[in-house]
Amino acid sequence: DIPNTVAHAVESAARLPIHMLTLHTSGGEEMMRWAVKAQQAAKPDLLLLGVTVLTSMSAAALQQVGVAATPEAQVSHLARLAVTSGLAGLVCSPLELAPLRQQLPVGIQLITPGIRPSGAKADDQTRVLTPAEAVVAGANYLVVGRPILRAPDPVAATRAILAEVRGAEARA
Repeated sequence: DIPNTVAHAVESAARLPIHMLTLHTSGGEEMMRWAVKAQQAAKPDLLLLGVTVLTSMSAAALQQVGVAATPEAQVSHLARLAVTSGLAGLVCSPLELAPLRQQLPVGIQLITPGIRPSGAKADDQTRVLTPAEAVVAGANYLVVGRPILRAPDPVAATRAILAEVRGAEARA
């Protein structure tokens, strides 16, 4: 939305018991700057995160909405814009983790959906990695939905993912 509306939405959301809040980086630099200003005034420890390109979007899907760049190039462009605007982190596919770690300041938080354990269906995700691969590539947080929610035993699925993450952290 427009910068003023987004700033007010951030102020309202900041009153809730939340740790992270996302907004789309395609809203532009001014919108993100207003959001950061509102976040800093309302709740300085809130992680304001910019969503770059959805993990379900392929190059063809980007072209459908008028973006000629590859997903990787678009993510890189939007990531730099988000960091310049003052956002604390980004939501990006795991495939962009390594390049973003090379391009962005050290403290930027990278939150990664599109996590699929080995053997899990990709579903509607097009740019995915395993939990271990995402940790090694530099993810700060992993977002895992259906591989847990649709598992016959969600607790066992979660434990297996955590074991994989701990193994990757130990090797890193």
